[in-house]
Amino acid sequence: MILDSRITKLAEGLTGFSTELKKGERVLIDAFDVPDSIVIALIRAARKLGALPYVQIHRSRVSRELSIGAEEAQFAPLAEVELARMQRMDAYIALRGSENIFEGSDIPSDKVQMVSRLMKPVLDHRVGKTKWVVLRWPTPAMAQQAGMSTDAFEEFYLQVCTLDYGRLTPGMAALKKLMDATDKVHIKGPGTDLRFSIRGIGSQPCGGLRNIPDGEVFSCPVKDSVEGVVQYNTPTVYLGSSFDNIRLVFKQGRIVEATSSNTPRLNDILNSDAGARYIGEFAIGFNPYILEPMRDILFDEKIAGSFHFTPGQAYDGVGNGNKSQVHWDMVCIQRPEYGGGEIWFDGKLIRKDGLFVPKALHKLNPDYLLGKED
Repeated sequence: MILDSRITKLAEGLTGFSTELKKGERVLIDAFDVPDSIVIALIRAARKLGALPYVQIHRSRVSRELSIGAEEAQFAPLAEVELARMQRMDAYIALRGSENIFEGSDIPSDKVQMVSRLMKPVLDHRVGKTKWVVLRWPTPAMAQQAGMSTDAFEEFYLQVCTLDYGRLTPGMAALKKLMDATDKVHIKGPGTDLRFSIRGIGSQPCGGLRNIPDGEVFSCPVKDSVEGVVQYNTPTVYLGSSFDNIRLVFKQGRIVEATSSNTPRLNDILNSDAGARYIGEFAIGFNPYILEPMRDILFDEKIAGSFHFTPGQAYDGVGNGNKSQVHWDMVCIQRPEYGGGEIWFDGKLIRKDGLFVPKALHKLNPDYLLGKED
C-alpha cells in the first residue's frame, strides 16, 4: 500500500515523539472506525523503531449492539481479558473516527455505567502504566461538526496534528512553574465567578505526548475548596448525549446545582457515584490552530484562550484523590468573541480575554506559537 506522506509523518510522530517506542516494546493500536491506511502506517512506523505492534479493530455500531444489551456476566470476563492484555503492553495508541458521535445515545445509562465500572481497571492501567496517546481521525461527520468541507477539515486536522509541539515547551515550563507555586485561583467571566485552591497539587504540561492535538497545562483543585459558579459556553458530547449551556454551582467543592439544555441527563451522569460531583481537573488550553468548538473534546479542550473544569476522576500524581467512573472535560472559551474573561493566581492577573499577561507566559500566546514573533 502506498501511503500519503502526511499520514506517514503523523504515524512517525505518534510512535516516535508521542510514545517514544523502543526496540522490543509492545504497542497496542486501538482503531475505532478508521481507515486501514493509518493503521498500516502505524504498524510500519512501530516496526521501523524495532517495536512490536498489536492491533484491535472496533466498529461503533457493533460496540453499540454489545453495550445496549450488556450483562455483567458478559463484560466481567471481557474486562479481565482486556486488563491482562493491557498489562502486557508498554504503549497504547488509540485512533477514533466514528461517523456518528451520537451512536451510543440510546444505550441505557445503567448499561453505560456498568460497562464503565467494569472496564475502569483497564483504563487505569493504561493511563498509569503505559506510554499512551489518543487522537481522533477526520471524518465527514467531524467536518460537519466543525462547519467545514471534508477536504478543508482534513487539511486543518493534519495541520493541527503535525504542529511543532516542541515550540510549546518553554511556555509550558513557565506556566507549570507558576501553577506549582499558586494557592488561590479566581476565574471570572460572563456567568462565571469561581474560586478554588490548587496549593500543593502540582501541574502537568501536555505538549503532544498523550493527546493529539495537544496544548494545555492541567492541575486540580483541592477537593473541597471550590466555591461559586461556572457557566460553560462550549457544547459538549458525553456518553453519546449532547449538552449546551452547562452551568454548575459549587459549595465546599461539591456540585450542588447543575443545569443545561439537557438537565435530567446531566444530573443522571453527575449522580453516577459520589465522586462525579467533585472536580478532578483544572486545565488551561492554548493550541493556536484550534479556535472554535466542534463537540469533540480532544480538540475542544485545547482551544486557544480556553480553560476546562472537569467533574469526576482526578489523575494520579497531579490530583486531589477524587475517584469516579466519570471524567467529563467541560470547556469555557474566554476570548473576546466569546465574552472574554480573566484568570487570576494569588491576586495576580494571569490571562485576560484569552491572552497571557505575564511576560514569561507570552510564549503560549498564538503569535509566538505560530511563529509571528520570537
